[in-house]
Amino acid sequence: MPLVGAVFETGAAAAEQFPGSGEREIAFAGRSNAGKSSAINALARRRGLARASRSPGRTREINFFRLRDGSRVADLPGYGYAAVPESVKRSWQDLLWSYVSARTQLVGLVLVVDVRRGLSDLDRRLLDLYLPAGRPVLILATKADKLADRMQRMAAATIRDAVLREHPAHAGRIAVVAFSALRAFGLEAADAVLAQWAA
Repeated sequence: MPLVGAVFETGAAAAEQFPGSGEREIAFAGRSNAGKSSAINALARRRGLARASRSPGRTREINFFRLRDGSRVADLPGYGYAAVPESVKRSWQDLLWSYVSARTQLVGLVLVVDVRRGLSDLDRRLLDLYLPAGRPVLILATKADKLADRMQRMAAATIRDAVLREHPAHAGRIAVVAFSALRAFGLEAADAVLAQWAA
């Protein structure tokens, strides 16, 4: 359970505010309201660690959490819909793209996707930016509890097929897990992937 014991370290609204040490980082990214904060809390087995909200776009900076082994989790701003001016939304997304493309400490990306909606254009853009560096990605197909078992499997498979079709050269570095923070479904499978990254 790699995220158990995580504690909030700092928030950063600009690259110069990022923690400076070279410890490994795992980033969580996803469309606003996809369930990113809830996924972090579920994986950490701790309510309220990452702030979850019914209002999309609550996370307005990159929040860093320190793990027990000294590595970090970075909770990136949600992208897509947010009830804020377009200029503010662009600044969040510029910060996110900059982090994903240039942060040398980044060893793995957890992309949180609402299983009912599938990959958005911004999800695809993020993967296009991230995967060429050769680092692994775990796609959490969240809110799986909203679907029947058979539909969960089909929806997660559709996401997996889409990513592999678009990025066949990176197939060995892509994992997709059907996930529900509410029902604690998919936790062990996600833990196993994250433990491999930490090894």
